[in-house]
Amino acid sequence: MYAVIRSGGKQYKVSKDDIISVEKLTAEAGDKISLDEVLMISEKDNLIIGDPIIKGATVNAEVVEQTRAKKIIVFKKKRRHNYRRKNGHQQNLTTLKIVDIKATATKKAAAKKVEAPKEEKPKKSASAKKTTAKKTVKTATKTKSVKKEKAKE
Repeated sequence: MYAVIRSGGKQYKVSKDDIISVEKLTAEAGDKISLDEVLMISEKDNLIIGDPIIKGATVNAEVVEQTRAKKIIVFKKKRRHNYRRKNGHQQNLTTLKIVDIKATATKKAAAKKVEAPKEEKPKKSASAKKTTAKKTVKTATKTKSVKKEKAKE
């Protein structure tokens, strides 16, 4: 059995007795906490997916320790402008041990689709096409030539 939980803007796939590091939570070492933002739970053939979270489902965990991650160096530079900035960042983390996954949700798993036999639809009868009258275009080329002949005389 496993669950997908959301903590600190990240998603974690956890199962019982897993040890994970998440963004800092306000709790002391040895405290019991419950994570309510459960996105998905899977047990054997049963899969429950939340919309976006599963109501009533919780993941219980125990805080193992509060630690800090490895320091990350942020270095900015613009060449030929004598611009250099060096900063360090170290994230606070909480190490959790997953104790229990409770799925008390009433949402049913997605059922397998069974294809129903297709019913034949009656064919559409051919509809009569509408006829449109063609527009006639008048030309005025003869009048120009007549005027030219009169002008030459």
